[in-house]
Amino acid sequence: MAKNTVSSARFRKVDVDEYDENKFVDEEEGGENQLGPDENEVDSCIRQGNMLAALQAALKNPPINTKNQALKDRAENLVLKVLTSYKSSDIDKAIQSLDKNGVDLLMMYIYRGFEKPSENSSAIFLQWHEKALAVAGVGSIVRVLTARKTV
Repeated sequence: MAKNTVSSARFRKVDVDEYDENKFVDEEEGGENQLGPDENEVDSCIRQGNMLAALQAALKNPPINTKNQALKDRAENLVLKVLTSYKSSDIDKAIQSLDKNGVDLLMMYIYRGFEKPSENSSAIFLQWHEKALAVAGVGSIVRVLTARKTV
């Protein structure tokens, strides 16, 4: 004799989508309180001629987890300002001083700069891209192009 399944309908309360590994979940991790890089610190480093400290300050605290486009644009302009201030002979030393995540972050800003070129910025970005590619390899490009969170 068959059991009455109406009374034991517990199986209908299980959310099967919860166990699906292809289910998209937007992970917003507290991006609303990110401030981005400190513009005063970067400007003071550029005025003092300490370009390495200016680059590291511009790459510090990137607005990756935020959806605030104004903050992302401000950080991009700050990094562009630092990259254009560099002499082409000092680019190698600057990229060598960054770790793998720093080079990947720099590549994110380079590709973001390629999206909206300004006067002479494409040539500068190509110089930086060439040197960053030599240091980090193709893996950095793949990581940047496949990253879900952008700067």
